[in-house]
Amino acid sequence: MENNARRTEREFRPRLEIGGVRDIDFVNRFPIDREDVVKEKRAFYNKCRLPNLVGAVDGTLIPITTPTVDEEVYVCRKGYHAINCQAIVNTSLKFISVVAKWPGSTHDGAVFENSRIKGHLDATANVVLLGDSGYALSPSLLTPIMNPRSQQEERYNRRHKRGREVVERGFGILKSRFRCLHRSGGVLPYKPHQCAALFVACCRLHNLLMDNGEEQEVDADVIEEDDNNDDPVEVVLNQRGAAVRDYYVNLN
Repeated sequence: MENNARRTEREFRPRLEIGGVRDIDFVNRFPIDREDVVKEKRAFYNKCRLPNLVGAVDGTLIPITTPTVDEEVYVCRKGYHAINCQAIVNTSLKFISVVAKWPGSTHDGAVFENSRIKGHLDATANVVLLGDSGYALSPSLLTPIMNPRSQQEERYNRRHKRGREVVERGFGILKSRFRCLHRSGGVLPYKPHQCAALFVACCRLHNLLMDNGEEQEVDADVIEEDDNNDDPVEVVLNQRGAAVRDYYVNLN
């Protein structure tokens, strides 16, 4: 039987791309110029002592009203209707890349594998993201070690967690600012592609507020638990990715 993620990849991509909502670097914030890349790598290294990092990636579920078409694929793992939105966040807690076009049942890993940003990373040397265990390990996306067996591996996991917390905090600030994106604010009463567009708009506004120095604490009730450790990606070990991660594990 064809798995649900594969089915959504084939059937539902066009529906959520209606209205120009696509996985683009929608604010032109993803570091491409050498100066920007070096600046972001330095900021991440100062934060978590891991080199070559430019961002942390994760997905977040945005609750929506029950769709009238293909309702079942929008039911997320937590049991409600949603769209699964991916974002990459930098050390300034700004959204530098967003993918907002997938139904809630789509796995985070499938969203990333089908994004344009993955192709950019695969073609760019020495530019690395951090992701949780919901993603496949690769040379450009480092994941935590599920069962660390040495002090070096435990240290790597601690550093990885410190670096990856930027995306968790970014989502927390976003949903604290815009309660319509959180279940405490109800559900978005629009069609899926309209909800995707609204999410992108909120990310844009968030970045503008951060640029203007508008601080926002993360409200306790919007903190999302990292539950991907209970649903790790089942893939053949990426040997090149494993070699890169081993290098990071052995850093002093």
